[in-house]
Amino acid sequence: MRHLFTKAASLAAVAMLAFTAAQPAQATQATQSREGARAAAVAPAYFEMTDITRSTFIVKLVEEDQINHARDLVSGATTSEPHVVGRILKRQADYNPRWSYHLDPQTVRFFDVAIEVCDATIPYVEDHLDEAGGAFLPGAYFCPWTSTLVKEVPAP
Repeated sequence: MRHLFTKAASLAAVAMLAFTAAQPAQATQATQSREGARAAAVAPAYFEMTDITRSTFIVKLVEEDQINHARDLVSGATTSEPHVVGRILKRQADYNPRWSYHLDPQTVRFFDVAIEVCDATIPYVEDHLDEAGGAFLPGAYFCPWTSTLVKEVPAP
């Protein structure tokens, strides 16, 4: 019975993550299709983040509002929604060669508070990457509660 409850709770958490993450993505797609060439003209921006382990991780941002928010966080112009959330892609990215995973730039957002099921440290995700997307980080969403943007870095 306990196993059944754990499965049900995990499925509920995945559903909640999928629902909350899908809404901004759908809104973004609609906005991009309306804005056409303007949205395509935004150059990606890259930011270094760290967590409680002091490990560093590079995040690629491709949406203008996310880029502006990240720049405001780095400059100190804002302190709202300081933490990073996004869906893990289990492959190395050229801009983040230290790690075997990166965040899908289309899913990266910022948050103040998130549910515990998506919290982990950068190296813990690396060490348990084969488990990500199941009971560990359901839906492959990663929201390190101690994540902090440190600086903007040049494109690779």
